[in-house]
Amino acid sequence: MRSRYTAYTMGLEQYLLDTWHQSTRPASLNFADDKTIKWLGLDIKHVEVIDEHTATVEFIARYKIGGEKAQRLHEISQFKHLDRWYYLTALDN
Repeated sequence: MRSRYTAYTMGLEQYLLDTWHQSTRPASLNFADDKTIKWLGLDIKHVEVIDEHTATVEFIARYKIGGEKAQRLHEISQFKHLDRWYYLTALDN
């Protein structure tokens, strides 16, 4: 989760695609339109390893768009382990 957050802060689209499970991965990302996003921090709230191939991570990521007030993204993400951990999807929280 932390490496994917860092990839978002650095605009590393290919890394995000490479760590996204093929069943839910978009064809492409386009961060060129998101240059006004400034990431402010990541807080991991809870990690649950369900089994050797599945885990969830609850996190809050803070960001600003342009000069607007800071916002929060609160998500519970599901990850799947194959040869490494892949982001699968956001779960309802």
